[in-house]
Amino acid sequence: MSTQNFTPVDELSVNTIRFLSTDMVQQANSGHPGLPLGAAPMAHVLWSRFLRFNPAEPKWPNRDRFILSAGHGSALLYSLLHLYGYDLPYEELKKFRQLGSKTPGHPESTLTPGIEVTTGPLGQGFGNGVGVALAEVHLAAQYNREDHHLIDHYTYGIVSDGDLMEGVASEAASLAGHLKLGKLIFLYDDNKISLDGPTDLAFTEDVQARFDAYGWQTITVEDGNDLEAIAKAIEEAQADTERPSLISVKTIIGFGSPLQGTNKVHGAALGVDNLKKTKEYFGWDPEKMFYIPAEVKDYLLQPGQKGAELQNTWNELKEAYSEAYPTEAKTFDISFKGELPEGWDKDLPVFEAGEELATRQSSGKMLQAIRKAIPFVIGGSADLASSNETPGKPEDSFQPGHYEKTNIWFGVREHAMGAIMNGIDAHGGTRVYGGTFLTFSDYMRGAIRLAALTEAPVTYIFTHDSVALGEDGPTHQPVEQITGLRTVPNLTVIRPADANETVQAWRIAITRDKGPVALILSRQKLPTLDQNTYAPAQNLEKGGYILKDAEGTPDIILIGAGAEVHLALGAQELLSKEGIKARVVSMPSFELFDYQDKAYRDSILPPHIIKRISVEAGVTLGWYKYVGLDGEAIGIDSFGESGEGTAVLKHFGFTVEHVYQRAKALLTK
Repeated sequence: MSTQNFTPVDELSVNTIRFLSTDMVQQANSGHPGLPLGAAPMAHVLWSRFLRFNPAEPKWPNRDRFILSAGHGSALLYSLLHLYGYDLPYEELKKFRQLGSKTPGHPESTLTPGIEVTTGPLGQGFGNGVGVALAEVHLAAQYNREDHHLIDHYTYGIVSDGDLMEGVASEAASLAGHLKLGKLIFLYDDNKISLDGPTDLAFTEDVQARFDAYGWQTITVEDGNDLEAIAKAIEEAQADTERPSLISVKTIIGFGSPLQGTNKVHGAALGVDNLKKTKEYFGWDPEKMFYIPAEVKDYLLQPGQKGAELQNTWNELKEAYSEAYPTEAKTFDISFKGELPEGWDKDLPVFEAGEELATRQSSGKMLQAIRKAIPFVIGGSADLASSNETPGKPEDSFQPGHYEKTNIWFGVREHAMGAIMNGIDAHGGTRVYGGTFLTFSDYMRGAIRLAALTEAPVTYIFTHDSVALGEDGPTHQPVEQITGLRTVPNLTVIRPADANETVQAWRIAITRDKGPVALILSRQKLPTLDQNTYAPAQNLEKGGYILKDAEGTPDIILIGAGAEVHLALGAQELLSKEGIKARVVSMPSFELFDYQDKAYRDSILPPHIIKRISVEAGVTLGWYKYVGLDGEAIGIDSFGESGEGTAVLKHFGFTVEHVYQRAKALLTK
């Protein structure tokens, strides 16, 4: 591709992008005009000369992906999407940051066509990009055959100083370099300004040396307005197939405005007078708002038209591939549709009554069955595979030269793991999971929140779910994490009580098409319940169900989650010997239970039975929704203690005897 083909209409296009963006910000009197003014040239070069896309088919599987990690510059992205032909109407640009618009303050992938991932929290888009690039090389290794390259695209992004300061970006960059993700290219908007002021107040490292050490190719463009230099840099990045690339483009934030080069142009509208002066600087009519020259409108539709031709060629390739490799083609199609292979669940494990397994162990057995039945399941652990019971053999790991493997060694990088999982899912064609200890879910909370916001169907395997993990002590014993996760909208949290409930929990996770699922699993072994004596585990899909009822109207309801269900069953037995009728409810998932209609919920927790006790080895906050003001919640509203697991549980009152005594006391109130 020649880079010597820029014309005056390209400069006009750059300025159109600049001023559509600044007009959006000015009309809203809110937003970030500095990034679009400085970064419009690199964005235009990328979109007009390199990015392969079809705006009429935003989800074409072999499109190049573009990620604006610096999501605060969203006006830039909306300008690009409109000008390059995506379904983002002109009127939506005028509704920037307004309620109900398709142009919100930060890009949202579920709202606006053409947006690949939701960005804004800095560093997340960087990690997402690594995940997208990882998915690309994995699927290429899985499906591509000689002369039949179904997956062959680049992942591009624009990242900022703020992105590169965030720890999640460092974690993700380290892994990307190790994995040699050579088709990942980030353009770094290197303007030396952040929200509060010059970056040299806190960020004076040699960024390129850092990325060199990570195993990246680093390239510098000295003038961020030099279109040909930017194009040559992207070509150079593409030429290195074994290293991801960071192109440092030296820009001036708010270029051309009276406030250029200062933090004053970072996060506030320019103001009417300054915007007019900026337009005058570029020879633009200062009185025109949202102006798109006719020649620019026609010119910028051309890359998308070429993209449509590329997709037509790809469609023909796909037809030939389907004839030559029908099995692979069928798997490819269902994976990108978000479907599962027919009969995927016919050989799932069934556990015998009395068999003692930690739910992390039964989860591992279930995961093995899932991976065997569904070839596009991919995932790994943050260096805890043996503890999380996820596949962890080095010879089966996803590595350079073995991108077809499905076991990712994320390393001790929980936050990057979460962001990368979101990127893998956003790419399409896989179902992804990631594992760590429950207490370390805090490290990946930002990525979990974005997965929930974007309804990404990723699965978290969080093991060692309570103080029962024992000797590692309160630093590793989760008490508040389950409740914290339950507060996240769109996140389904499931804490199964035994092996067969774990199977059902995985069934929920793997069939879910919208929203992440967090599996909360025990370290300690738990007895497998007899499904002939107790209600079948498939009732887990209701979130809460009667595990064992009393004869007649119950005097009290005992509600347990996870391992503590067994304490409730034991207490029920003791109470029954005294003629006290207790109902035991297994409540593995608040979210699934709350989704049921009122009639069902009332059948499980009848409003007239007000004597209720919940039992869970975690903070009690949240349980009062189910036990009410006349009930009690047995839990831990402090940090844990170091000691043998059963001793710690006993110390905090998690014994059958204690639950029994608390129930009797409640009945006498």
